[in-house]
Amino acid sequence: MSEHLTVVTHPLVQHKLTIMRDKDTSTASFRQLLREISQLLAYEVTREMAMTMKQIETPMCAMDAPVLAGRKMVLVSILRAGNGLLDGILELVPSARVGFVGLYRDEETLQPVQYYCKLPPDLGDRLVIAVDPMLATGNSSAAAIDLLKQAGARNIRFLCLLAAPEGVARMKEAHPDVPIVTAALDERLNEKGYIVPGLGDAGDRMFGTR
Repeated sequence: MSEHLTVVTHPLVQHKLTIMRDKDTSTASFRQLLREISQLLAYEVTREMAMTMKQIETPMCAMDAPVLAGRKMVLVSILRAGNGLLDGILELVPSARVGFVGLYRDEETLQPVQYYCKLPPDLGDRLVIAVDPMLATGNSSAAAIDLLKQAGARNIRFLCLLAAPEGVARMKEAHPDVPIVTAALDERLNEKGYIVPGLGDAGDRMFGTR
């Protein structure tokens, strides 16, 4: 993937996102829609995975058929909201290895604070997809990618549901080699660092917390 930002404009993605944005959408519906939309976004973020050929026997004859090449891919959930995207992608790629990076945003400084990091081995040999529904200031996302690179990851992609221009710019500055796939590039951030028009706090809406 060469473009730094890919906005997935598929009609099903956009329709589901509109329902998720609606403040009257229930927690259960929001969670289900996030699972569904994550699979559609995963289709795009995995589009250029490496392939190789394998000989198989169909009921009719032998043939050389395409299969995924290399080590199993790694999905890294940026906690806690990243888990909502993780579930859907794992249904699509059940063999993927999974890592977790725990970051929270200091409400005063808007800077990320790390509290957890657990990653699979051999990241340098694997495609690594970091997932977080919201790319807002970009500070937490950039910090998470820092951790992945420190652990040896070289082929990294970032998957999010919504992005703000400020977050995209921050990621491009910090990690120009990491392509971003999202369902929408929204207008801006508000004074509290939330995406506008956005959909509120993805974690709260997913888990029914405030």
